[in-house]
Amino acid sequence: MGHFIEQLYGPFFDASNWAQVFTSADDWLIILSLAIIECLLSVDNAVVLAAQTQSLDNLQEREKSLFYGLWGAYLFRFLIIGIGTYLISFWEIKVLGAGYLFYLVYRFFTKRPAQTRQSHKQRRFLGLSQFWSVVVQIEMMDIIFSIDSVLASLAISNNPVIVLIGGMIGIACMRGIAEVIMRLMRRIPELETMAYCLIVIIGVKLFVSIPIIGWDIPATAFGLIVLVAFVLTLAIHFSRQRRHAGDESKKGE
Repeated sequence: MGHFIEQLYGPFFDASNWAQVFTSADDWLIILSLAIIECLLSVDNAVVLAAQTQSLDNLQEREKSLFYGLWGAYLFRFLIIGIGTYLISFWEIKVLGAGYLFYLVYRFFTKRPAQTRQSHKQRRFLGLSQFWSVVVQIEMMDIIFSIDSVLASLAISNNPVIVLIGGMIGIACMRGIAEVIMRLMRRIPELETMAYCLIVIIGVKLFVSIPIIGWDIPATAFGLIVLVAFVLTLAIHFSRQRRHAGDESKKGE
């Protein structure tokens, strides 16, 4: 057992391996490529995380939950890269993840408008506080969504140190995207509804990728869907604002 663990994680503790990576221009090109791939594959993750943080009361708590989730993602990524070659057998995680995402959407669209904030506060996970419940949910999503990105990275480089560095840079960038989406949600309320509509697509994307189905929605195609949805949501938001301003001016007259 000890030999098996050493075989999986030994390269992480090899100083010469780290030195070679840090001094190799070719390795840094690979790391940059992996970071870009991580960002592209994590757009759906960023959407889900930004939507989940909306249950917290203020911006400081939302940003703090993403910060804790960031370090949890780093720890999990270190552990999962070591057993990356075995991830393909964990398709059940994708099924459970898709089901959980569909549940999130159902819960969002079936809540009563008057209960929106109150129902958010009442939800707990394993008896934890609201804040730590959100952090745990963020980590669960990281576990689910990291499968594709780790496998894609290992297909490019079999050096776990390169994969780890590329993944860490990509995760940091993805958290930045989630924070941008989170801030925009405060200014444009319609974005939260858009996020949950996208989560339906994300759930389908996750489910159809299991081996028995084997369909893959390319990251570029999903990115295009996100862009179109964002533009349409902005158009609806500003259209409502103009209509509201017109109604107010008529009342003033």
